[in-house]
Amino acid sequence: MLKIKLLLLVFMVGMTFHSLADLSLEGHYQGKNLYVSNPEDEFGFGFCVTKATVNGDPISDGVQSSAFEINFEEFGLKIGDPVFVVLTHDVGCKPKILNPEVLKPKSTYVIQNISCTPDGQLTWSTTGESGKLPYVIEQYRWNKWVPVGEVDGTGTSGENSYSFKVSPHSGENKVRVAQTDHTGQKKPSKAVTFTTNIAEPELQPKKVKGSIKFTANGAPIETKFEIYDAYGNIVKKGVGSEVDCSNLKKGAYYINYDNKNEKFIKT
Repeated sequence: MLKIKLLLLVFMVGMTFHSLADLSLEGHYQGKNLYVSNPEDEFGFGFCVTKATVNGDPISDGVQSSAFEINFEEFGLKIGDPVFVVLTHDVGCKPKILNPEVLKPKSTYVIQNISCTPDGQLTWSTTGESGKLPYVIEQYRWNKWVPVGEVDGTGTSGENSYSFKVSPHSGENKVRVAQTDHTGQKKPSKAVTFTTNIAEPELQPKKVKGSIKFTANGAPIETKFEIYDAYGNIVKKGVGSEVDCSNLKKGAYYINYDNKNEKFIKT
């Protein structure tokens, strides 16, 4: 009997001074609830989580069960509202949030207007954003969509306005914006087309010993470029009117510049 009393005393003392820890999760409400797996505490007399709050307010349903749901509708949240969940639990055990991805933002934007001036000033406005995601600006050149910049999204459902300065190439240009959310799916806008009066550059020479030069009407002209070796590895990239190729090995190379694709030989 004395032994049992001593064990109970040790247990009660342990319960009195046991330590707690917090497991937190932050995101934006996307219309779905969280589910929590809640193991028994280290003493086997209860469950791990002692308290759960959403933005500082405790959930109404009890946490003393092996699994529980956090219903965000109880807190009057709207799609896109910030959410901060804290699970206070015993140090000797740890709960698990089963679907944390439901608080990650989705790409839900709707383009209201998008346009680009001939000098490359791109502007667009959106509604319906439900979380902060970056907009990647893409320009169609070299027969592919090329990322040329990034602008942080506001993440609110009202109307949001953005702008970005694109570096145009000669002739017809196409640009767009795109977002990629946690699903990995890219959501692009429609493409905007505009035409510039930029002179079309030419590359000289085609057999290169020292450097490549870009000219238009006999004068140097800067252009964006990428150089690939015969195996498709990129070896140089940048913007300029001249490219130093003296350190390239002899052989065939491919160069993207302006909106062209050409081949040259390093001698």
